Amino acid sequence: MQIFRPIFFYSLISFFLLMANCTGQTEEKKMEHSHTNELIHETSPYLLQHAHNPVNWHAWNEATLKKAKDENKLMLISIGYSTCHWCHVMEHESFEDSAVAEIMNRHFINIKVDREERPDVDHIYMNAVQLMTGQGGWPLNCFALPDGRPLYGGTYFPKQQWINVLNQIANLWEKEPEKCFKYASELTDGIKKSELIHQAASSEKIPDKLDIKKMVDEWSVSFDTEEGGNDRAPKFPMPVNYEFLLRYYYHTGDKKILNHIQLTLDKMAMGGIYDHIGGGFARYSTDKLWKVPHFEKMLYDNAQLVSLYSAAYQLTKRELYKEVVYETMEFIQREMTDPAGGFYSALDADSEGEEGKFYVWKKEELEKILGEKSELFFKIFNVNETGLWEHGNYILLKTETDEAIAAKSKMPEQQLRDFINESKKTILKEREKRIRPGLDDKIITSWNALMISACCDAYNCFGEEKYLTHAENAMKFIESHLVIDDKIYRSTHPKKMKSDKSELKVQGFFDDYAILTDAYLSLYQSTFEEKYLQKANETAESCFKEFFDSTAMMFSYTSHSAQSLIAKKFETEDNVIPSSNSIMADNLFQLARYSDKPGYEETAKKMLALVTKFMNQYPSSFSNWGRVALNFSYPYHEIVISGQEAFKRKAEFNSHFIPNTIYAGSEKSSSQPLLENRFVPGKTLIYVCTNKTCLLPVDETEKAVMGVRK
Repeated sequence: MQIFRPIFFYSLISFFLLMANCTGQTEEKKMEHSHTNELIHETSPYLLQHAHNPVNWHAWNEATLKKAKDENKLMLISIGYSTCHWCHVMEHESFEDSAVAEIMNRHFINIKVDREERPDVDHIYMNAVQLMTGQGGWPLNCFALPDGRPLYGGTYFPKQQWINVLNQIANLWEKEPEKCFKYASELTDGIKKSELIHQAASSEKIPDKLDIKKMVDEWSVSFDTEEGGNDRAPKFPMPVNYEFLLRYYYHTGDKKILNHIQLTLDKMAMGGIYDHIGGGFARYSTDKLWKVPHFEKMLYDNAQLVSLYSAAYQLTKRELYKEVVYETMEFIQREMTDPAGGFYSALDADSEGEEGKFYVWKKEELEKILGEKSELFFKIFNVNETGLWEHGNYILLKTETDEAIAAKSKMPEQQLRDFINESKKTILKEREKRIRPGLDDKIITSWNALMISACCDAYNCFGEEKYLTHAENAMKFIESHLVIDDKIYRSTHPKKMKSDKSELKVQGFFDDYAILTDAYLSLYQSTFEEKYLQKANETAESCFKEFFDSTAMMFSYTSHSAQSLIAKKFETEDNVIPSSNSIMADNLFQLARYSDKPGYEETAKKMLALVTKFMNQYPSSFSNWGRVALNFSYPYHEIVISGQEAFKRKAEFNSHFIPNTIYAGSEKSSSQPLLENRFVPGKTLIYVCTNKTCLLPVDETEKAVMGVRK
């Protein structure tokens, strides 16, 4: 959402576009890594990828910022991440070129930033580039004054254009520095104003049922009624959107919304964006058909999609959704889990220098692997004109359900499914012999917390104990390796971990704290172990201490004690990951009920009021806030289970989709507020409470479910 675009940016952009005309790219000579720069001391795989560039790269830290001021040089801040395809392209074309590096080294303090490790820096300079150009993305390249204020930027630049831009910026700084100060000052003001937008629109009103309906009606105009998702390309899964829509359907019974959810989830699960051989989803689809993915796989996408498909299975009992969860969880365990319990960040789209090479197939390869079974496999997974991609490669995808294919083939459904599963195992075994895509094996707190919640959701839905074990092991990893004296840190790297945790350099951001709080709540509701609820409360208290801004009534993205940037960031808009403030508002709403802290709910309500105006204008960007609004607008239940069969009863509840609910339970007497005085020896009783009013306790789960759904 772009609110503020000063006119001067347009003339500035025009100036550089005229100067930076592309005259064609000269052929580069392949370079050997004969250089080493300061990035060699870092732990981020992305930064280490650039440690042997001839560019004198520095990490973002106080020493580097001081160096820029001392030498009175402009900073070139180049931001990306390890699985970013165009980041690799720009590195090869420009950053590995000695002639380009010489220009960069002579005129600039060159700073390389991993956006996943330093999202605070990325937020600021991405905002700057979006205000200038209306567009963003990675690689992100932004020029800034020695004090950090941004001057000019863009995303990917071809080599010759990049050289022209470097020379023009350097010339402007040398000959007309006053213009640089003017541009940077106005741009920085724009960034600060954009961060204040929600404060300026504050009110006491929160969305009611009618407001939420208007939000969904406005949003539904952009639905793709043929292929699911939004009616545009590229298509991102955006699980946060469908988590909200599932809950909206539950409360309203709007069949059009349910149909859209099922269409979208079916098309994604059957499309090329899903890895039918190894499980898990790619980052996004480059087309409207979910056919051709950008082949990188991200932990945060797959974590949220596990949660989404688990919830959708609870609601619909569609076998396809169960299959997706099981296969994705197998992929996470096989390829994304460290032996110590943490989860890795991402898999690259490229292998052997080609995007998707690891995942696509030649027809002849599959015939050799499957033999006479290949004909049926080709029908199921469209090894035909539908699945044909480029260079004779096929992307495996489905256009019909297993049920439909079984009927056409006059084959029992179970026999067909057995055939599919055996074929997948055979092909996966062969695929494992290929050169693998690059792995970004840093372990990020917030992304691991998302995966912990996903493991809990999958466990709750399907009862697989191993999923809960994965969740608890990952939480132990975070507590052992990413927390020092109650301070949470952003990330670590398994190969760089030290017993004294001295490798931890970046303090946790608000999303690390907020999503971790949510993960503790998920673990509590899956295990009923009170230590997790206690940790959720403690982490929430740390959020107030470290991040809360009582004037803005929001939590800032960076800690009060962290290094200050040119503007304070408040993350309020949902993106591929829900905004940290919306997650925290939901946490506070839940904790108010667990801990009897009405102030928490009041804070959540005030936070929601600040974004109410924008929910109708940008519904898909505020869908997790819509979930918070549902908490306030529809009945919200506390289900308390006390007695020797508490876990058995909870497992029975897990077969139902019941949002707007928290669970508390114990096999024995407890002083926890929701459980106090509710234990009766020899009995297991279920209490259903809504708005501080409770129904009579019952001893059968189905009776309690009926009480919830009245």
